[in-house]
Amino acid sequence: MDAPAISFSSAPIQAHHRDRTRRIRAVLKPIAQPTAGMPDSPETAAVDHCLAHHVLEGAEVAARNRDTAIFNWYGAHRDANASALSTPTAVGPRVVLTPDLDRLPRSAISETPYYVLGPDTTAAPPNLRELAAAAYATGAKNGFADLLAGHAVVVCLLRHKQLGDTLDSWTITRLPGTIFCDHIGEPVVLARDLIHEAAHNWLNDALSATACEISDRVRFYSPWKKTSRPAFGFLHACFAFPLTMIYTARVLPDTSGNLNRFLNAYLEQQRGLLATTAADHARALSLITTPDLRERLRLVHHEALGL
Repeated sequence: MDAPAISFSSAPIQAHHRDRTRRIRAVLKPIAQPTAGMPDSPETAAVDHCLAHHVLEGAEVAARNRDTAIFNWYGAHRDANASALSTPTAVGPRVVLTPDLDRLPRSAISETPYYVLGPDTTAAPPNLRELAAAAYATGAKNGFADLLAGHAVVVCLLRHKQLGDTLDSWTITRLPGTIFCDHIGEPVVLARDLIHEAAHNWLNDALSATACEISDRVRFYSPWKKTSRPAFGFLHACFAFPLTMIYTARVLPDTSGNLNRFLNAYLEQQRGLLATTAADHARALSLITTPDLRERLRLVHHEALGL
C-alpha cells in the first residue's frame, strides 16, 4: 500500500507556473509560437514552466553569441526537444541526462555549475534512465508523487559514487524544476535526493508565487552548514531535510543489509541535527507572511521532529 501523500498542491504555484511560462514565451515571440489545444493540468504547467526556462536560457546565450542557428533551434523546439528525450516514469515523462561534467558552464550570475537542454543534448544511457524511473516510482509510492511531478522535471545525473560517499546535489533558481545530483546506482537513495532538491524547487516557487520576501537581516544557526545563515537558507534546510527524513522513515521497512544500515544512520543523524533547530524554526517562520505557506512548513518540520 502506498504511503499517505503529503500535500504539495498549491493554486498560487500553479498560477505562477502558467504566468511565468506565458511571459517567457511572449519574450521569445515570434520564434516560439503557442500550440493550440495543449492540456493545462498542474503537471503540464509545471513541465512547461521548467522547459521554458531552458529555452530562455539557451536562446539568451545563443543571442549573446550571435549564433543564429542555435537561436532558431530554440524557436523551433519550445520544449527544448524534451519530448524526444523523455523517459516514462510513475509521475509522467521526465528528462534524464548525464551531461559531461567538463561542459557544465558557470556564469557571472551563477557560480554553481548547470546544464541547459540544447540541440546536442542526448538522453542518459538506458541503465541510468531505468535507475531514475525506479527512483521516481519509489518516491511516488512513499507519498511524494506530486512533489516530484511538479518540481523534478529534468534530472542531470553526475558522478557515480559508492554507498557512504558524500553525494553532491543542487538546484539553481534560473532553472526551476531541474536537479543536478550524484548517485550510487540505488533507486531508494536517488529518490531521497530527488525529494530533497525538489523541495528546494517547490519552496522557491512558493515564495515567488506568494510574493513572500524574507528579510536577510535575521540569521539562524544551521546545523547542516555549521554556520549562521540568513532566514531564507535556514528555512530551506528546515524544509528539505525534514522531507528526506519522512521519506527515509517510510522506506526503511522495505530495505535490508547495508542499505538499511546506511539509511538508519542517515535518519539518526538528521534527527539530532533537526532537534537543534526547534526553537529557531518557530522564530524563522514568523518571517513567512503567507499563512498557508507558513503552516505547511511548520507541519513538515513538526512531523520530522516526531520521527
